[in-house]
Amino acid sequence: MCCDQFKIKYLELPLAKQQKCMSKTAVLPCLFKFENEANMTNKLLVTVSLVLLTLAGCHQAEAPEEAKLTLAVTQPLRKDTNIVKVYVSQIHAYRHIELRALERGYLQDIFVDEGQMVNKGQRMFKIMPNLYQVDLQKSKAEAEMVRIEYQNTKALADKSIVSPNELALAKARLDKAEAEVKLAQTHLNFTDINAPFSGVMDHFNVRNGSLVAEGDLLTTLSDISKMWVYFNVPESEYLDYKANKTSENPVKVKLKLANDQVFNQEGVIETIEADFDNTTGNIEFRAVFPNPDQILRHGQTGNVLIDIPYKNALLIPQNATFEILDKTYVYVVNKDNKLEQRLITVAAELPHVFVVKNGLSVNDKILLEGLRKVHSGQTIVASFKSPQQVLSQLELHAE
Repeated sequence: MCCDQFKIKYLELPLAKQQKCMSKTAVLPCLFKFENEANMTNKLLVTVSLVLLTLAGCHQAEAPEEAKLTLAVTQPLRKDTNIVKVYVSQIHAYRHIELRALERGYLQDIFVDEGQMVNKGQRMFKIMPNLYQVDLQKSKAEAEMVRIEYQNTKALADKSIVSPNELALAKARLDKAEAEVKLAQTHLNFTDINAPFSGVMDHFNVRNGSLVAEGDLLTTLSDISKMWVYFNVPESEYLDYKANKTSENPVKVKLKLANDQVFNQEGVIETIEADFDNTTGNIEFRAVFPNPDQILRHGQTGNVLIDIPYKNALLIPQNATFEILDKTYVYVVNKDNKLEQRLITVAAELPHVFVVKNGLSVNDKILLEGLRKVHSGQTIVASFKSPQQVLSQLELHAE
């Protein structure tokens, strides 16, 4: 009779609760068979206890309804903006040359100092000229002797004593002797090393009294009145640059130095090299910067800054996005306040803001906070914030 009572209680439960009760109750009490009437009382107590425990387990298994989170949402903002592209650069002097000895000899004098600004034509080094002075005197003496011979031959030719060919040979010997004088004078002049243009000197590679050979490096000279700044641009950005450059006016750029300060002179992109580097996929640009205060020096490094305008750009906060396998996603809130995970393409990056190329429209509502607490398909309570308010808070936080 107790088994029948248990069955009645069990069958009165809903089907879902019956299944949960069956999963929680390993063996139904009605399976127990008692052989004598003396155990009926114990059997009844055990049956009632198991029924109570089972019913309690069934009620505990009921999951409470998921609480809806109240989270901030916003919309993308469409506005004109500028993106600053940054490129690592190498700074070179407009002219940078090596000064080398043109003659062999001992370095007799140095008239300048390391790091000094020199003017065009200013004397810098002197190689001992004694040997070349002697060669010049010898060449002049030989030339004088040949000149006398030529004059004698010419006098005889005028009297038709010698043939015209003899006079021509004498004239050729004179021309050769005079050329030897000029050559000796040139060698002597090469012992004076003067600045070919105005610029700043680098360190000395020789000292007074050093024996230098022809071609030995003495120092370097840099014209830093203006500077050439080289930087590499990826192929995709090069194509964008060519597509967006519609006028013949040069593109203006800025230069950020190693101390994070922007150089006080604006530069312009002057030229683009002919070939791409196949190993890196980049092409080299060259910008020119005036350097009136001589702050920039040859060999410096910096970052070229290029302002790229974006018309009607679609802006969203970076903290409204998340990444999965190098792809960027947002949670879009639909009209039923359910979350949909959506892939977006980022065109450019600003401080705390992304420029969205595709994947969103200006009317979409996106989740702004709690991205790690939710999942796609979840229903939330949306607390809307205007995009202008959201972006202003981002700028205030950055400051």
